[in-house]
Amino acid sequence: MFYNFTKRLMDILISILGIVIFFPLCALAALAMQIESPGPVFADTPKRIGKNGRLFRLFKLRSMIPNAHRLLHEDERFKRLLEEYKKSSYKLHEDPRVTKVGKFLRKHSIDELPQFINILKGEMSIVGPRPYYFDELEEQQKKYPHTRPLVADVLKIKPGLTGEWQISGRSEINFDKRIEMDAKYAKKRSIIYDLLIILKSPWAMITGKGAV
Repeated sequence: MFYNFTKRLMDILISILGIVIFFPLCALAALAMQIESPGPVFADTPKRIGKNGRLFRLFKLRSMIPNAHRLLHEDERFKRLLEEYKKSSYKLHEDPRVTKVGKFLRKHSIDELPQFINILKGEMSIVGPRPYYFDELEEQQKKYPHTRPLVADVLKIKPGLTGEWQISGRSEINFDKRIEMDAKYAKKRSIIYDLLIILKSPWAMITGKGAV
């Protein structure tokens, strides 16, 4: 199929170019994070759901204190924060676990750049739905039952580094609207549509609109 072949070719070429261009920036960001908060370079988070429900490890620069995900779910000090996390569509606008350097990385999506590795491996695409956590999808479908068919559509394709949600306000959009946007993309995707999203992505990265 022309679309699938062309999209994969674009993914390979752009991811290789992205790794070469952004490696110095990622290295500098990792160094800054180590100075402020020594620990792993990459975020230690659960696997994400990819195409057809296949789990994969998403590469992302650490923007929080070490063991942030485990602390949120197991440390009593973060019990109230965990409840807020689930109520807020798995996003927190004020998260004490995020470091100062991490806040900057998140605002400008620098922490997401290592996902070029996932794209090169074929686990992700340049453009696609947001890569969701398994428990996030389970919980949110209970909260928004009408989204179940939309989730099924979204899981038929690879998640993306960027997409409609990422360029349209990101964390300012609740799960039901976000999955609706992802499902819309899954149904109408095309090379032209992908290119339009790619062209809009640098501005979203620079302005940091909706990032947390």
